[in-house]
Amino acid sequence: MKVVVVGSGNVAESLAQAIAEAEGLELVQLFARNEERGRKVAELAHTEWSNTSLAEADLYLISVSDNAVDGCAKSLHIPEDAVIAHTAGCCSIDTLAPHTHRAVFYPFQTFSIGRKVDFTKGYIFLEGATDHALQTVREAAHRLTSKVELADSARRAVIHLSGVFACNFANAMYANAAEVLASAGLPFDIVAPVIAETAQKAIEILNPAATQTGPARRGDTQTLDRHRAMLADKPRTQEIYDKISEDICERTKISKSY
Repeated sequence: MKVVVVGSGNVAESLAQAIAEAEGLELVQLFARNEERGRKVAELAHTEWSNTSLAEADLYLISVSDNAVDGCAKSLHIPEDAVIAHTAGCCSIDTLAPHTHRAVFYPFQTFSIGRKVDFTKGYIFLEGATDHALQTVREAAHRLTSKVELADSARRAVIHLSGVFACNFANAMYANAAEVLASAGLPFDIVAPVIAETAQKAIEILNPAATQTGPARRGDTQTLDRHRAMLADKPRTQEIYDKISEDICERTKISKSY
């Protein structure tokens, strides 16, 4: 199957490399407006780059920011029987109109520039407007992972929201921990084993609420108050601490006020 990846951001970079290495898939082009990034991603994926002439392919994967999907799709002139899909979690499949064989190819993972992702470990969620579109993206997805599921717009939105909590918000908490440590001249790697163990427990037990620990879980108001005092000169961080502590207490049925 010949594939063109459209875009040069975080997702496009990882996706292009994965497709280039997958058996049964041929990455024929990286099509991207940004020449500097486009050439870089194309080099990583060992393919050609263009921002003017779109190569012929069986599948075109639009991997751009959500608000750019609509305009990007409308600007692409593809073969009549080709499939066009976007990789966004919160965009409707109809964002790709007026293309007939439109689909969604949503890899549920966190992507960062310069970091290769093992697609075999994550899910890819699919939707197709036609049987041909769905069959095409299903075949492509199974070349990357065995974890392939169908998900319409409403279902993908829920999955995407869960990722914001589990990934984006969790990472923001790591940043807060790093700031607290740095304020005392301590390195972030001190907390690294705690992060790894917390994540591993949640994955193994599949019930994060059951593995909750800490002063809010215990109702330890003395420690909570001590922590709040330590954050007195950081009101924004103190507010985050209070809100999350309240949430933990509510989930564990411990009623405390802060």
